[in-house]
Amino acid sequence: MELLFRGAGKSGTFVLFDPDRGLMRGHDRHRAETRFTPASTFKIANSLIGLSVGAVASVDEVLPYRSNDPPFSPAWEKDMGLREAMVVSNVPIYQELARRIGLERMRQGVVKLGYGNEQIGTQVDRFWLRGPLAISAVEQTLFLNRLARKQLPFPIPAQRAVAAITVVERGEGWVERGGRVYPFALNLDLGGRADADLRLSLGRAALKATGVLP
Repeated sequence: MELLFRGAGKSGTFVLFDPDRGLMRGHDRHRAETRFTPASTFKIANSLIGLSVGAVASVDEVLPYRSNDPPFSPAWEKDMGLREAMVVSNVPIYQELARRIGLERMRQGVVKLGYGNEQIGTQVDRFWLRGPLAISAVEQTLFLNRLARKQLPFPIPAQRAVAAITVVERGEGWVERGGRVYPFALNLDLGGRADADLRLSLGRAALKATGVLP
């Protein structure tokens, strides 16, 4: 696999993989290969593990919203299924899913995926937000490539369901164009809600710069 990275930044990286050409491109190679806590990007793996072990019957099964913390977004404050929770990155919903999965099944799922450093510690509903789980943008992009192609070691129906609800516009996912699949990942230091909204504009700009989007 060839890696072509340009520039270096203090606050973010972008990685795009073209599997057909075996080419990975992006910004700031050092950061792209550095592991960080996955934060909201773990919701993809969380959904896959949850569906695979039967913690939820489908991406539309409604999970209860349970949180004593101030919500990051007003859109979070209701019960919802994974399809809707994926779009708004609803942390309390995904924490409820993780509790249903349970620590041991979650650990087994993360190891089975070979996800980052494969370390989840002892708090099943916090490890992707505060550590010890960590993954690099390069690793995340390769994980997404396998999901897009249904090549992960999980049931195909679960992979299809998660692939169908993965949100490209939030800085994770893939673009399908001209019969090709282009997985990508965007890693940013976020200071608040306003910074989070940058992921959409920066992600689309990066995809245009690489020629994946017109």
